[in-house]
Formats: sequence, structure tokens, C-alpha cells
Amino acid sequence: MRNPLADVPVPLLDDLIDDDYVRSLVVGVVGTLGTLGLLGLLFPDSVAGDLAGIVFSAGTAESTARLAAPIVLAGLGGIFAEKSGVINIGLEGLLIISAFASVYIASVIGIGNAVLGVPAIWIGFLAGIVASTLLAGVFAVVCIEFKADQIIAGLAVWLIALGLAPFMSTVFFGGVNTPNLGASVGWRYSATMVVIATAASWWTLNRTAFGKHLRASGENPKALDTVGVSVSRVRYAGVLLSGVLSGVGGSALALSIGQFVGSGETMVQGKGFIAIVAYLFGNYNPLGTLGAGVLFAGLDATQIRLQQLGYAVPDTLVQTIPYVVVIVVLALVGRTRIPAAAGDHYETEE
Repeated sequence: MRNPLADVPVPLLDDLIDDDYVRSLVVGVVGTLGTLGLLGLLFPDSVAGDLAGIVFSAGTAESTARLAAPIVLAGLGGIFAEKSGVINIGLEGLLIISAFASVYIASVIGIGNAVLGVPAIWIGFLAGIVASTLLAGVFAVVCIEFKADQIIAGLAVWLIALGLAPFMSTVFFGGVNTPNLGASVGWRYSATMVVIATAASWWTLNRTAFGKHLRASGENPKALDTVGVSVSRVRYAGVLLSGVLSGVGGSALALSIGQFVGSGETMVQGKGFIAIVAYLFGNYNPLGTLGAGVLFAGLDATQIRLQQLGYAVPDTLVQTIPYVVVIVVLALVGRTRIPAAAGDHYETEE
């Protein structure tokens, strides 16, 4: 009897490095940076010179690594959820709740203290992951068990976290912004986590049985059910992984500065939504998501330093660039393909 899963597409190396899509993006980015660098050398006292000095500075590289962590990690989590067939637009909420929980637990234990030899800041880091995973679990139950609309449920996750985290900060710390811990997780740790998570995600999705089951759940859940694999369990696993990875990203963001900022849109500032753009931009590819996340974070880091030099570039204008870029890319290249069963509920066949 022919295996129904044989019809589920399995990405090979040629698919991971798509000539038309990835090469055009790489050429475009490298060409732009090369042109900027050349103009900076030829005209050092011009705007191009100032911009080149910012883009290629060590400070911008550090800021990019710190800002890219929540985008890339949440984006990787979004891939796992959506590949399984569950659209999780609540990534922003997962980042917010993990950012607050990590700082809160670290402050309760006390910086300088340890539990079973583990420093407080790393216990806080783990607590942020747990908080994000629990909230993702609630989202999974609502969507998979009770078959709620996934978009509405995702928005609810975001709004709950957006209100709950600042409220809890006010209750425990007397304000929406927590006091600074006085210690932080270095940006190099964040960069290392991003690289490891990207490599692990690529391997899991493309070289493991679980990865094949995950893709089948999002592309052809009936085929997965036919071979005796529970679609619900696979989808639960995909959504919970989105919680774990988003928790790593949110914790890394907050602990990289040692504080949770709950004013306005909170310190997350839309990075969860940009993460969705990043994995769409990267065509559900962990490597593409990494590149997109670094690109968007680099744009953010650049505009911050432009303002420091006196250039009145509105940050709100710069923040629209990722969305404009992805629309242009999708319109011109058009290679992003949403999993066929994403957003659809599935009833197990007896």
C-alpha cells in the first residue's frame, strides 16, 4: 500500500537555497550595502558617509543582534505553528508575557542569588519561556480542542498579554516599568541563541520524522491521520514550540537590558508582528527568517543612530519599511506559499 505521506512535499537543499528567490534577495542586499560602503569611502562628509559609518559600526552590529533575537526566534516559532496548520498571530503577546515574567522572577530571587547553583537571571530566563509556553498552550487548547477562530484567538493572546504584563508590573513594582535588575544577559548570548535555534529548526523541519509530520499536518492532515499519526498532537506540538521559541526571544529581549518596559506597546514594540513578516519574507524557511529578522533589526538599529546624529527621521516611518519591503518582494517574486490547511480545523477520522 502506498504511503499517503509520500505526497507531502519534503524540502531538499535545492529548495532551501532557491535560485530565483534567495539569490535575488542576497544580491539586492549585498549590492545595496556594497554601494553604500563605496559612497561612504568616496564622500565621507556626506549623508552617505554618515550612513555608512552607522551601518558598518560595531555599535550597530550589537544593537542589531539584540533587536533581531525576538524577531527571529518568534518567527521560527511562527513557522512551527503555521506549518502544523495553526496560524499564530499572537506571537507579540508571547514575547510580552515572557519579557515580563523573566524580569519578575529574576527580581524576586534577587540578582546575585542562585537556586541550586543557577544564577537568578538564568532562572528568570527559564521562567519567561515557561510563561510563554503556558500562554501558547491555552491558545492551542482554544483553537484545536474548541476550534475557535485562530485569528481572533491570536489577537486575544496579544491583547491579554498587552494588558496583563503592565498591570502585574504596576501591582508588584508600582509602575508599568520595572526597576532595572542591575545585571543583564549580554547580546552575544542572544546572537548565539538565534544561531543555534535557526540551525535546530532547519534540521527539525527538514531532517526528522517530526518535521515531516508537521508539514503533513499543515498540508494534508488527512494523509497524516490515515497513517495513524494524531493531527491534534502534532498541532499541539507545533503551537507549544512557538511558545518556547517566543519565550526565548522575549526573555532575551528583556534581560539584555535588565528591565521590562510596559509603557505604550511595551518594550516589544511590534516585534511579534514583524516576526510574522519575517517568516513570510523568508518563505517559511528558518534560514530566510534569520536573514529577514537581521535585516529588519538592522533597519531599526540604523534609524536609532540616525536620530542620535541629528537626522530627523521619524521612527514610525522607518518601522513601515519591513512591511513595504515584504509587499514589494511578494509582488515581484511571489514565492511565499501558505500551507494548504493552515487555519483549517480538522476532525479526526475514526
